[in-house]
Amino acid sequence: MEEFREIKSISQMHHLLGLNKPMHPAISLVNMKDVKLTKELFNQKYIWDFYMISLKFENCELQYGRQYYDFEEGTLVFSSPGQVFEAKKQPETLNENGWALYFHSDLIQKSDLGKNIKSYGFFSYKSNEALHLSEKEKEKISRCIEAIEDECQQNIDKHSQTVIVSNLELLLNYCNRFYDRQFYTRSTHQQDVVKKIEELLVDFFNSDNSIQQGIPTVKFCADQVNLSPNYLSDLLKKETGKNTQEHIHFHLIEKAKNLLLSSNASVSGIAYDLGFEYPQSFGTLFKKKVGMSPNKYRQLN
Repeated sequence: MEEFREIKSISQMHHLLGLNKPMHPAISLVNMKDVKLTKELFNQKYIWDFYMISLKFENCELQYGRQYYDFEEGTLVFSSPGQVFEAKKQPETLNENGWALYFHSDLIQKSDLGKNIKSYGFFSYKSNEALHLSEKEKEKISRCIEAIEDECQQNIDKHSQTVIVSNLELLLNYCNRFYDRQFYTRSTHQQDVVKKIEELLVDFFNSDNSIQQGIPTVKFCADQVNLSPNYLSDLLKKETGKNTQEHIHFHLIEKAKNLLLSSNASVSGIAYDLGFEYPQSFGTLFKKKVGMSPNKYRQLN
């Protein structure tokens, strides 16, 4: 069995990187120029129990999940607790302008950000879906990072957590905005992805795949276009107004309508043919999307 080294706290991460104890137990900004490069860091798989936002790990080849990525200047990469990392190649130096912000879920647990953290889908994007910043965007991100760093260096009081979390939320909201810009500026590529997904679903439901494989999942669709599930859903939402699940349901319901009107098969039989394990689930989804039961739709048409 493959072994993973679990890093449970910010303090453990500081120790691994050869740094002094963090000023705050639940959040830390690490400047790459301060990191001590040791053999211990490399050729070892790690699981981190906290969130990470990193900028410009230049000259460092890092494996993120199953992807390798050479970090470029002005590139932001995100990860959430439970991700697997492995540094494969030890560089002679790390670029002194690079940084990584680590924060534990305990920091945001009782805040609005803690309730909404899952809405920042980029924490689950693949490394090749990183955020590429313009110069002006880098300046805004830098100001947020400086504000967080400054607060972390103050003596902790009853206001510290509120101020830090507020600045962290501002940082993440900027990242949301900049990802929207990135989706927009790459619209030609995005349209190609939309076209591929549409063709994939049309072909899938025009074949007997649903009988053999069941209803296609978001992950299945994402794998076909080499994207992460969250990134694909966000891309489709920006381009079409519907996420991946909604696209799947649209084609599923269109196929169901066709079968209801063109065959004498029972509703249960159609449900099984479409890949549903339980006919009741098909009935519930159909009524939610069409506004009436499958039987009612068949009678009226």
